[in-house]
Amino acid sequence: MIKRQLKRLLLVAFAYLIVSGCGGGNNGQLVGVKNRPKWYQADPFGMVYIPAGSYNMGPSDQDVPYAMVSQSKTVTVPAFYMDNTEISNNEYRQFVFWVRDSLAHRLLGGEHILNEGEYNEAINWRAKIRWDKEENDEALAELFLPESERFYKRKEIDTRKLNFEYYWIDLKEAAQRANREQGKTDRSVFIKKDVINVYPDTLSWIHDYTYSYHDPMTQAYFWHPAYDDYPVVGVNWKQATAFCIWRTQLFDTYHQGVGDAFTQPFRLPTEAEWEYAARGGLALSPYPWGGPYIRNSRGCFLANFKPMRGNYMDDGGTYTVKITAYWPNDYGLYNMAGNVAEWTSNAFDESAYNFTHDVSTDYTYNAKDSDPPSMKRKVIRGGSWKDVMWHLQNGTRSYEYQDTSKCYIGFRCVMSFLGRDKADY
Repeated sequence: MIKRQLKRLLLVAFAYLIVSGCGGGNNGQLVGVKNRPKWYQADPFGMVYIPAGSYNMGPSDQDVPYAMVSQSKTVTVPAFYMDNTEISNNEYRQFVFWVRDSLAHRLLGGEHILNEGEYNEAINWRAKIRWDKEENDEALAELFLPESERFYKRKEIDTRKLNFEYYWIDLKEAAQRANREQGKTDRSVFIKKDVINVYPDTLSWIHDYTYSYHDPMTQAYFWHPAYDDYPVVGVNWKQATAFCIWRTQLFDTYHQGVGDAFTQPFRLPTEAEWEYAARGGLALSPYPWGGPYIRNSRGCFLANFKPMRGNYMDDGGTYTVKITAYWPNDYGLYNMAGNVAEWTSNAFDESAYNFTHDVSTDYTYNAKDSDPPSMKRKVIRGGSWKDVMWHLQNGTRSYEYQDTSKCYIGFRCVMSFLGRDKADY
């Protein structure tokens, strides 16, 4: 009798262990997947946190030129990070050098390439490029200017060769009802590819102006150490977008190597995000620093722009100034007005405020080379060193064409915040 009861108890215990095992140790309760990694989103280097909020997007003052391209609209913006300065020449140069070095590694081959193959080629970044080694001259020759194009026989990189191949997923196309109903399960149709030359258009200092001597800026602005901390210019919208994708891959590759989870990608800000950040929490202020005046109490100008007819110097700069010049706004962002105008991710449409949503407001269009110029317009914000004060207002919007580069347009990046608010951590 005792043996039978003991046998029964063992069978019950065994059955309980089996059921517990099938339940994953959750006692039959809904407890979610265990052992998930802890997550805390650290502030990316050089970025500041912009809390979520709502504000009145649009002009805070009268429409002086009667442009009629914006109206007041209450919108909500989720939390995000934004570069506290415009992207500098030296920061963009890191991108240019990465493209240059990746081309050199491929040309050298051997120890410079890992996992050789058509689809899984990877660069060995630990292998040092010996630019001055004689046996590398022949392999690297195609990266340099041909002798017939050299000035005083200087051996220089042919910047026309610095092409960057990049990819992105067209989520809007993937989300279209027709694509979902047709059962398109092959994601490759939504993976887009482009190739673009990454070197800034240094001649923009000359071709933007007639009868003006800007040769020194063309010859020195991007590469000379004196301008390392000045905003990069001569970068078109597609180059700025490519920079964001490269920066994302650089960031994610490091975090993947140390076992961290991926974060959101770097990207250009929407114009709603840009204006919200520029206001610095001062909802009705026409300028990033507050009140309606362009000078402080001592009579000093608060931004780099064109303060008077023919007078560019009263604010302290003839052209651009350092990316940390002048006081930041209340979010800690420098030069949200003046210095250089900044690209946003949005396509420009005069009536966009009438049809865009009021939460995470966004309007984009990926224009093709064959599209008419009107479809290539992209929103720029903030005004620049050559603009009058109306362009510096938070609510002023203008545009430039995505395939053009100007000596007065730069950019900065943003990254969406994962979660509701920092307070949740």
